[in-house]
Amino acid sequence: MQFARINDVTIHYQVIGAPADRPMVVFINSLGTDFRIWRDVVVRLAGDYAVVLYDKRGHGLSDVGQLPSSIEDHATDLAGLLDLLSVKNAVICGLSVGGLIAQSLAQRRPDLVGALILCDTAHKIGTAESWNARIAAVEDKGIGSIVDAVMERWFTPAFRRPENTAYSGYCNMLTRQPVEGYLAACAAIRDADFTEAAKAIAVPTICIVGDQDGSTPPDLVLSTARLIPGARYEVIRDCAHIPCVEQPEALTAIIRAFLTSISPGESSP
Repeated sequence: MQFARINDVTIHYQVIGAPADRPMVVFINSLGTDFRIWRDVVVRLAGDYAVVLYDKRGHGLSDVGQLPSSIEDHATDLAGLLDLLSVKNAVICGLSVGGLIAQSLAQRRPDLVGALILCDTAHKIGTAESWNARIAAVEDKGIGSIVDAVMERWFTPAFRRPENTAYSGYCNMLTRQPVEGYLAACAAIRDADFTEAAKAIAVPTICIVGDQDGSTPPDLVLSTARLIPGARYEVIRDCAHIPCVEQPEALTAIIRAFLTSISPGESSP
């Protein structure tokens, strides 16, 4: 395991190398998860692309850090990690809140961002009322009290079968996140609005969404793609909010095609 001290926060991360001429892809996980959600995508890309994975503050093995924290704080953490690793011009792939962090990074540190892959995310996610209600529920009864409602947004009914052991595992992942970190991220999402910033994104961008996403539905993701100059838009069938878990082959195929299209002369690995 690899750890770094960034902005007075211990960040858990992993680097998977590739030949020096290959693009670097940085993955940012969603609310209530850690970077293990990307495994089935990363194993399909490893060797062909360099990869950086990390647990954002308040999740996985990273510190919660000073509270409250904002999406901008998360972006500053990522910028510090990429500076430490001497990474520039990376492809930033963010899922849900990870997509908000990616948009913030593009705004604050454009030198670090060569392209954006925005998965099941938007320029603004949810309302103040919806996030305040979730925060109140978790403060009152813990993360376990919202698991069923969250999983209905994360995964399709086909994935949520009782006999699907993986489904139980992802329930465990959610409930075992630090409560303080989860609540801080909820508040950060509530307060984030990249509607205007999205219009200024100047790097190749693709917006991807599951056709059954209950957190950031296709129409919302499409509205984000329409804000971003030249952005592409892809829908993954039979998938909800976490395509890297539910449809990793389809997501990887879209990522590969996008990376090939933005790298002149590159043949698909």
